[in-house]
Amino acid sequence: MATRVLMVCLGNICRSPLAEGAFSALIGAEGLADLYTIDSAGTGKWHAGEPPHPDSIHIAHQHGMDISSQRSRQIQADELTQWDWLIAMDTANLKHLIAMGADPERTRLLLSFIPPGYSRDVPDPYYVGGFGEVFDLVQTGCQHLLDFLETG
Repeated sequence: MATRVLMVCLGNICRSPLAEGAFSALIGAEGLADLYTIDSAGTGKWHAGEPPHPDSIHIAHQHGMDISSQRSRQIQADELTQWDWLIAMDTANLKHLIAMGADPERTRLLLSFIPPGYSRDVPDPYYVGGFGEVFDLVQTGCQHLLDFLETG
């Protein structure tokens, strides 16, 4: 049975689509695609049905990933138990997921998997830009997440 991983940010147009794309590319490159089911969602509904932010699509494309077919959606409380891992991009969304009823043992920050010394929140580029930095953080987090899942 595949390990189910849901990447979560606020609007599901910037960070979590990048995380979904980066993790999908990573497991594909490692020959592990059949072992995982990956999706993304937002805690908010403002962008439901929309594609990822143009800058997210652009930075993903620069790294050989096409995330343009993804569509934003809001996570629903009744699906929380369907995922083995709920991976939040920042502390606010982590707290939101837990308040919705997510299992705290299966709900983690993406950057909690990387070594100490890094901020644990992926900054939201929607307001301040920095999509390249966000991609780098997400890609690093996804590599460490995969290492954790494959060895832990």
